[in-house]
Amino acid sequence: MSSDQPSEESANPQQKQKKQRKSDDGGTSKEGAWLNVHHDPVAALYTFSSCMALEDLNNDGEYKLLVGDLGTGRSNIKLKMYEGTQLKFETPLLDLPTGICTFYMDTTIPRTPAIAVASGSFVYIYKNLRPYFKFTLPGLDLNQMENDLWLQVKEDKMDATMLREALETVCKENTGVPLTARSLKFLRLEPEDCQPFVSVFKHVPLKRQSVTTCITTLHKSYAERDAVSCLVMASENSYIYVLDPEAFTILTRMKVPSAPVFITTTGLYDVDYCIYVACRDATIYTLKKGDTGPQYRISLSSQPCGLLSVDKTIITGAMDNSLSCHLPKGKRQWCVSLPDTITCMEVMDQQNRGYKAVLVALANKEVRVYRDRFLVNSIIMDDIIVGMKFGRFGREEGALLMVGRGGALSIKMLRRTVSFENKDAHAAPSQAASLDIPKKTKVFVDQTVRERDNPYAMHNAFQKDLYRIRLGAAKAFAKSLKTSSAPITTTHSMNISAQVQGMGPLFRLTITVHNSSPTVSIIDHYITFKCDYSLYRLSRPRIELPLLVPSLSYSFESMVECLDETGRTGAIDVLVLRKGSPVPLITALVKMPVSEVMVMS
Repeated sequence: MSSDQPSEESANPQQKQKKQRKSDDGGTSKEGAWLNVHHDPVAALYTFSSCMALEDLNNDGEYKLLVGDLGTGRSNIKLKMYEGTQLKFETPLLDLPTGICTFYMDTTIPRTPAIAVASGSFVYIYKNLRPYFKFTLPGLDLNQMENDLWLQVKEDKMDATMLREALETVCKENTGVPLTARSLKFLRLEPEDCQPFVSVFKHVPLKRQSVTTCITTLHKSYAERDAVSCLVMASENSYIYVLDPEAFTILTRMKVPSAPVFITTTGLYDVDYCIYVACRDATIYTLKKGDTGPQYRISLSSQPCGLLSVDKTIITGAMDNSLSCHLPKGKRQWCVSLPDTITCMEVMDQQNRGYKAVLVALANKEVRVYRDRFLVNSIIMDDIIVGMKFGRFGREEGALLMVGRGGALSIKMLRRTVSFENKDAHAAPSQAASLDIPKKTKVFVDQTVRERDNPYAMHNAFQKDLYRIRLGAAKAFAKSLKTSSAPITTTHSMNISAQVQGMGPLFRLTITVHNSSPTVSIIDHYITFKCDYSLYRLSRPRIELPLLVPSLSYSFESMVECLDETGRTGAIDVLVLRKGSPVPLITALVKMPVSEVMVMS
């Protein structure tokens, strides 16, 4: 018995390995889809997902890991670069980083990206791992009473004790403008430390600046990976800034009602873009090109703890342990309840396999993979994950880099044979239903033979018809621009749209005019109509336009009465003309619906 026991024990591990290998290949086990590459329990990293980035810094195909290490919170704050599993570079930072991103500033060759580190009131730009530029957030308005007090101290008209009492009075009055960081720090000092503090700072100009809360990038003209991108950053005073990638000047400034905590972007700055901002008031705001404020709002059930943009949807993690998906206009698609608190989130972009998923780290040391609303995989870790990044690392695709709460660095690789299906991994397998495939008819067989025997002739005929359609569309578009018969114009910064409301015979025609110019106002224009006046009668055949302020829309109404009882319908041309000119600048065609009286008759 004793001689047989070792052989049975040695056989069991082999059987377990076979079972594990079988589950790994299928990708249905909890961790079978991932390979353990590296685990460093003494890496001593204190960071979050917003302070991690993967980028090819030297244009040699080797992707490195960039980490903004918060250190102890007061010291040892550094920007670190990992190549493979080794720390290759580190440089100290002056303040705690709030976000790190990489972007391409120009089109010079070789293509080497720059690194943007948001820290305090500044954004530090590094090129070739060396300091290149420092952007400072615009200053805020000062409290006038506070400024006068410090000026008196500078002129020796007031000592530290009087300044302290005056600042406490200003703080209690709550004038609407908060005190600067200098004054707040001065009020927290002990009485014996006030006079040395005043002696040091009384000759320094008083400033009040905001701090950066989050940062990301937005492609400028092209959507390629190495295309030039703009920096998009949010500040504590609820402003969103879009920076020029070369001069680092502010291209666009927008404001949201609350302080932003997460930000993500889609689109191109020169064409059309959307900026999604999750704020502390449990609301996601959508900002579009040309807007100065939010256009759509998405109310969440709780404060956000993660925001991702996946395809044309917004994935949000909330503090009530929920993961939800919304459309850009605010409609919720689905919501999933999670077993524990969300610590961080990351997009799992598998471009070579044609799908995207969402990685969600929980406080129970579990990392879940969701594809749409379905849980497709999960990983059990030894520590709570507070930061993670998925992408290319080194020369391998599908790398997952995670940082634990204790400072450990873990690297896992997704198996190349694994493909997460769009179904719940814990759901019971359903029996596949056979499809009723129709039999091949003689027409289908003849068509297949014709396509196989004449591929070149059919392709040439298709291309000829396609070019003819494109030529006709181009001619029609050019004609519409020449005759001003389109709702858009290339010579004036004006757009027009019309909407018909009502069941008839009395309709309401609403015309919306938008001045798309950012700086130029429009004046001395009017709206008139062209239609069959034996069929329709308008209450306002001519509408005078007021001064059109840039970037604003104006709505005008005119009642339309249908006079015909035989069931005829027609169209109404809405024309915008300049006073003194008979040629319309822009035209909108409105097809009138059938009147309700005619339908009932």
